Amino acid sequence: MKRTYIKELGTKVGEEVMIKGWVNIRRDQGKMIFLDFRDMTGIVQGVILPNQTEALEQGKKLRQEFVVEVNGKVNERPERNKKAGILNGNIELEILKITILAEAAPLPFDMSADGFNLDLITELDNRALTLRHPRNQAVFKILETVIDSFREIMKNESFFEFQAPCIVPATAEGGAEVFKIGYFNKAAYLTQSPQLYKQIVMSAFERCFSVNKIFRAEPSATTRHLTEIISLDAEMAFIDSWTDIRDMEEKTIKYILEQIKKNNAEHLKILGVELPVMLDKTPTMSLREAQQKIFEAYKRDNRGDKDLSSQDEVEICEIVKKETGSDFVFVYGYPTKKKPFYVYPNPAEPEFNEGLDMICRGRELSSGGRRINNFEQLEKHVKEWNLDPKTITMFLQAFKYGVPPEGGFAFGAERLVMQFLNLPNVRQAVIFPRDMNRIDERLEGTEGEF
Repeated sequence: MKRTYIKELGTKVGEEVMIKGWVNIRRDQGKMIFLDFRDMTGIVQGVILPNQTEALEQGKKLRQEFVVEVNGKVNERPERNKKAGILNGNIELEILKITILAEAAPLPFDMSADGFNLDLITELDNRALTLRHPRNQAVFKILETVIDSFREIMKNESFFEFQAPCIVPATAEGGAEVFKIGYFNKAAYLTQSPQLYKQIVMSAFERCFSVNKIFRAEPSATTRHLTEIISLDAEMAFIDSWTDIRDMEEKTIKYILEQIKKNNAEHLKILGVELPVMLDKTPTMSLREAQQKIFEAYKRDNRGDKDLSSQDEVEICEIVKKETGSDFVFVYGYPTKKKPFYVYPNPAEPEFNEGLDMICRGRELSSGGRRINNFEQLEKHVKEWNLDPKTITMFLQAFKYGVPPEGGFAFGAERLVMQFLNLPNVRQAVIFPRDMNRIDERLEGTEGEF
């Protein structure tokens, strides 16, 4: 008999079927055994009746996570037992035969929906098992939608996809927080960003994007730091202003949110969360305007600071939410010397640049802005930022031969999911998180995390 997926059982009422999957729950009730089975498409309740002697004997052997093949008849539930609004809430599988395909050891903790209440360290230490829980699967299904929909909107907007290298001869931002690796007896680094490469590719294709792993050697064990990140990057030529970059960022996030609403309604329900609110036009303000608003509302004077602190990001989002209802805000105009060498200075105020950040629910979600496209200006900035031009020869070569006005942006996929779902820790948005204390398992000598 051909396998039927659990989500298809509603179309098979009155028929005999064969399903394959895991035992999700077992409940003994008198002479009957009730079992919930799951596969990649959903969950269904089955029952072994007292007259099914052989199936009952097999049923008594089952525990959570046993892998089984089940033959049974799809029956409509009595009206009083129907459960509206859930998959297969109106049917039940009358079990005729069970074949055990793989046994499971007793579980180290409760994996039921109501009993799954682990601290994050225990959950990550047992990731091979906890990955099976519906709450975790809901998060990672949404992460999948984020990445897929980013690709879709980029392609819809005529962006060319490329894959940037992870091994690089120099760092894109000139920072020290990089992983240095031995490369055939020479020094190389794991990339912090595909930034320089996407600008090179943009100079040939006009619009480009990448979905890349990037690596940050930040010695920080906080709820928002990872050492390995999925970066969603875009770059576009022939812009008129940094506002073109802002508008494309906004369009991208709107599309991603729409696709999550469309494809992940059941997962949002499992998690019990609401997506952030994005208006038709996202509030936009300069860094100095944001600092002034914070001063007026909270009497904390950070005016003149070079960036927004974590507390500033929380407070400006609270202000914008109260004033407009938006969970998003763009902040632009940072001090030129505090940003990477390629960010475009404002011609009217060269000490401030045309870079911008998107902030959502109290956290920076992305960075972007207009880039310098003039070769001589880039060379000047390379010297002022104390960079070695020999390490970025290919990058400079592109701009030597004519590059139009351009800019771009980047999102961390895990940070998007964290903020969209109001997760308290970014590691909850990563299937296999890497940080300074963990590579699959906690590193030796690590007593605690985040």
